[in-house]
Parts: sequence; C-alpha cells; structure tokens
Amino acid sequence: MAAPKKGRRQGTQGKPGRTLVFILIALVALTGGMFLSGHTTPRLGIDLAGGTSITLQAKNEPGQKNAINETNMNTAVDIINKRVNGLGVSEAEVQTQGSENIIVNIPKGTNAKQAREQVGTTAQLFFRPVIARQPSAPVDGGKDKGDKGDKDKKDKQSPSPTPGASDKGTDKDGDKDGKGDKSKDESTSPSPTPTTQGRSVTDGLKDEPTPSGKSSDKPQGKKDETPKPDPTGDPSAKLQEQFAKLDCTDPKVRTKIKEGVKPSDPVVACGKDSDGNWNKFILGPSEVSGKEVDDAKAIFDTQGAAGWKVTMDFSKTGTKQFGEITGKLAGKQPPQNEFGIVMDGEVVSWPRVNQALTDGTAEISGGFDQDEAKDLANILSYGALPLTFKEQSVTTVSAALGGEQLHAGLIAGAIGLALVIIYLVAYYRGLALIAIASLGVSAALTYTIMTLLGPTIKFALNLPAVCGAIVAIGITADSFIVYFERIRDEVREGRTLRPAVERAWPRARRTILVSDFVSFLAAAVLFVVTVGKVQGFAFTLGLTTLLDVVVVFFFTKPLMTIMARKKFFAGGHKWSGLDPKRLGVTPPLRRARRASAPAAPVDPKEA
Repeated sequence: MAAPKKGRRQGTQGKPGRTLVFILIALVALTGGMFLSGHTTPRLGIDLAGGTSITLQAKNEPGQKNAINETNMNTAVDIINKRVNGLGVSEAEVQTQGSENIIVNIPKGTNAKQAREQVGTTAQLFFRPVIARQPSAPVDGGKDKGDKGDKDKKDKQSPSPTPGASDKGTDKDGDKDGKGDKSKDESTSPSPTPTTQGRSVTDGLKDEPTPSGKSSDKPQGKKDETPKPDPTGDPSAKLQEQFAKLDCTDPKVRTKIKEGVKPSDPVVACGKDSDGNWNKFILGPSEVSGKEVDDAKAIFDTQGAAGWKVTMDFSKTGTKQFGEITGKLAGKQPPQNEFGIVMDGEVVSWPRVNQALTDGTAEISGGFDQDEAKDLANILSYGALPLTFKEQSVTTVSAALGGEQLHAGLIAGAIGLALVIIYLVAYYRGLALIAIASLGVSAALTYTIMTLLGPTIKFALNLPAVCGAIVAIGITADSFIVYFERIRDEVREGRTLRPAVERAWPRARRTILVSDFVSFLAAAVLFVVTVGKVQGFAFTLGLTTLLDVVVVFFFTKPLMTIMARKKFFAGGHKWSGLDPKRLGVTPPLRRARRASAPAAPVDPKEA
C-alpha cells in the first residue's frame, strides 16, 4: 500500500514543469486580454493624471434612522453622476467608498467650483402638473424631429385617450410595436385600484390634441406652434417664450434652465423618453415634494397589464396633497392630465392620471422593463429620504504635479528593486536568478491585473497605490529568502540538494502563509477603516500579497525543484549559493562498501 503513495508523491515532485506551464499560460492569457481590451496601461488616479477629487459623506437628518443604506447610496451615485455629466465632463468617476462616503473624481479641464456646487447639494424631487409638452429639437435646425412628428400626424390622427388608457406612442397604423390591441383592451375597462397609467409618449410622435382639442400641423420650432396652456395654469408670456425657444438637445441649455428654480414657481424643463428622445415641458408649481413618498418599489405585475410597474406609498401629508392634484388632473385633456416627476430640474417620468388617488398609494405602469422600473423606484425612494452630504475634502492636482509624483514614485520603486537585487546576488549568488525570475513574474501579473481592473471595476492607480506596490517588493523578496534559508539549513545538516529542496518546502510554506496572511489582514483592515486615497494603498498591498502566494507556490517552488537537478546547483558550485564549504559543512560522502580487515591470529598461549 505504501508503494502507490510513494509513486504519487514522486510523480508530483517529478513534474514541476506542468505547474510552470500553467502559470505561464495564465500570464499569457492576462496579457492577451489586456491588449484585446484596448487598455495597455493602468488607469491613473486624479493625483497622477490631474483633476479634482471630492469626498462626500452621507448624513442622516435629525430624527431619521437607517436612511444611509446600500440602495440609497447607489442611487445617490447615479444622481451625482448625471449632475457631473450635465456639466459636459467626460471620464468622471463617481463611486462609493465604505458605507457612507462617495468619491467624485473629475478630470482636469473642468470648472471645479461649478462641479462642487453640483455634487454637494441634496437631490430635490417634486411632482409638478404638466401644462404643455412637446418633442424638443433645435429651434433653428432645418429638418428635425418635428418634421418627422408632423409626417406621422398627417398619416394618422389619434383619438384622445380615455381614462385608463396606456400612454403608448402610435405609429401610422395605430400601434406601436404591435401593442395597439393591448392599449385598446386596457382602455375598455378602468383600473381596479387607484393608479396612474402609462408613461411618456414614446419619442413624442403621438398625435395628442392641444388643449383646444385640435392638432397642429405647423413645423416644429416656430413660436406660433406653442400649445395654448390650460386657463387654470396659464404661464406668463416670458415662460411661453422660453418654452418656444427651448432646445433640450443642448446640454448647456438643460443646465441653464435648472438654475434658480423654485418649487413654488412654474418652470420649463426637459425630459428624455425611453427611446432617448428629448421632450420639453411647461410645468406648474410643485404640488407634492418627494419627501412625502414613504416608499416606492418596482414590482412585476402578473395580472392586468402583466409587466413591470412602480408602486408608491405616500405620507399622511403627501396623501392629501397627491389626492388633491390628481383629482384636478384627472378631468383634463392630454397633456394636462399628466404630472411630471422632476429630479434636480429634469423630468424623469410623466405618467398620466385617470382618476383621483386619495388612499395614499399609486401605481405607475405602461411598458417598463425591469431596469427602468427599478431606476424610477430608486429615484422616488431616494427623493423621499432626507439624505444629505457633507463635503469632507476637496483635492486639486495639476497634471504636471501628478506626472512629477508618478516619476518620483517610479524612481523610488526602481531604486528599491535594484537594492533588493544587489542584496540577493551578493548573498545568494546563483539562487538570485530564481528570485529575480520570480520577481519578474510577480511584476508582470501585478501590471496586467491592475490594467484589466481599470475598465472592469474602475480601479485607478494613484500615488498611495504605487507606494503599496513598492512595499510589496520587500514582502515578495521575503518569501524567497525564507525558502532559500530553509534549503540551506537542510544542506548544513548534510543532505544533498534534491531532498533538501523537498524537505525544506513544508516548513517554509507554513512560514510564508502566516507572514502573507498577516500582511493581507493588515491591508484588509486598512481598506475597510479608511477612505479616499489610502484605500488605494491598502488595495494594492492586499493584491500583491495574494500574488506573492501564487508566485511562490506555482513558480518559485517548481523552478527550484528543476534547478536542483542541474549540476551547477546539485554539485554545490561556489557560485550557486549552495556551496557546502561556504555554508560551513563538508560535502556529504557517498555511501560505499568497505572491505573488512582479516582477523589477527590468536596466540595459543594467550588462549
């Protein structure tokens, strides 16, 4: 029974080349993935590439608990990201760090003051009645979306929707995507529960009557095309003029119209439908604040419309306010029977009201997919929570300073690596070749993984992360030294190299694992308890510590096993680093048979 075990052990030790091939294949695959992804260098952080980094900390309002949670933090990241993108910023990074911090990294070339104003304010959510709505296109552009809308209007006139009708866009055959029958079925029976049915008119092509009940065939963009608002919500002449000239396709225009907006005033606003087309609105004063929404959920409805919908629960005050405004809107003609859900000055949804909603609950349905329903539910929930952010720190770094820091960091790393190599060569001689090869594999794995983590998890290499990589050089070299010293101890005890390599490995392995575990634990604790750039140091330290284990187990040990079979090392050459004389012992003698001397004759007298 012992022979098979011995054979298996010898087979494992006798084929270290397979392990080397495995790690080399992994290295080639990572390198290939790096080039295929189009990213051949790690993403640089703000402190190296230049820009502004803003750290925000979420705070609970007095009397509120559990407002800071993963869902709300992720929703806040999405909202802040939209704000930053509204400034025309490209490649900005907005991400959570820890449980209550958000880091906003804005590249160079951005107005830092304006960015701080955008990301540092609390999200505002309001429900406003829609007074007028139109597809938006450049007012001075020749042929635009309005031309397309007019063509569809001439092809088919759509009747006014009845209460309960799904707010679907229609094509010239009366359906959109073959869903016309479904809309007709929904329009024949009222909803069994209070509900706001439908969503935005998809791409703004539906022929909805103006408040006067007549369609308009005039080209888009002319002032006299502006729909006559309902007398009960008559906006000022200035507001009508703004509405006529409003071009929601221009990001600068969208940002400008949000400035100085008060909840108590009627406003013009923009909103994008599910097809990505912009609509422009005249909205009345805010009737309900988002803080009055106690909860909102995305639910898949298996009955009725059979699709995703968003349910809302209002507070006591919100129930009264929402009941009053929906009662007023239900009796009006489109689009004045819609209310706009406005987040930070932008209309994120404009559902149609078909009856007064007085029981404190409401549903929004009409062609949502899962992601759209969840996004809207998160927006409604987030707006209902008193979640504010405190600006913890703002760091501005020029690109020139970042480049100097990176250059200095690379020089420091090169000096540290050179000192380690000099020490290894002076003390371990031939064994230094194995250590240098292992350091090279570790460096290649670290570089490729950091490069691939850039586009996948948005990892950015900042200056503390570079420091973590430099510290890791010493940790990796320490693992080699532990193993080499165990081998030399076995040689000092008189063993030949091949058994010394195998006997030294279990003892060295335990020491290496304990040492790396302590380093990784320290990196993990540092990553959890710190914020900002220090986490970059902790992340890099933890990553390189894990890679140290991989390299020692799958590269250093197999390579040492192969080298132990070579005469240069096995024979104890004086430049191998394993010379028995240099280690203070005599070379072990081979076992040989000894001839015994003949016995001396015995003197009979003595006998």
